[in-house]
Amino acid sequence: MTYSYEGIGQVVATFMADGVQEGQIVKISATETVGVCTAGEPFCGKVKVAARDGKACAVALRGMVTASYSGNTPNLGWCEMASDGNGGVSYKSGSRAYLVVDLDPETKTVTFML
Repeated sequence: MTYSYEGIGQVVATFMADGVQEGQIVKISATETVGVCTAGEPFCGKVKVAARDGKACAVALRGMVTASYSGNTPNLGWCEMASDGNGGVSYKSGSRAYLVVDLDPETKTVTFML
C-alpha cells in the first residue's frame, strides 16, 4: 500500500466489551456493548483500542478502516461485505455495501469506508 487511508473521517465511540480484541470487526451485542460477530453477520465497526482489563473498547463507527478478509476477495469500489466470523470481513452478496478503496491480497487486508 502506497497510501494510508486509516483514520480518515473516523467517528469513534467507547463501548463495554464482550470478549473483543483490538482490530476486530464487531457488532452491537447488548445495550452499550459490542461483541464478536459470527460469519455472515452485519457489523457496526472496528475495535481501535481495547482496555487492558478487557471491559471497554473504542470502536470506529464511521470513516476509513483496514481489516483482514477471508474467503472471496472483495471488489474495489462498492462491495457487499459481512463479518467473516474471525474478526475480519468477507464478500457476501446481499449484505450492506461498503466503498472499498484498497486491497492487499498478500496480507489479506481491505481498506474501506464504514
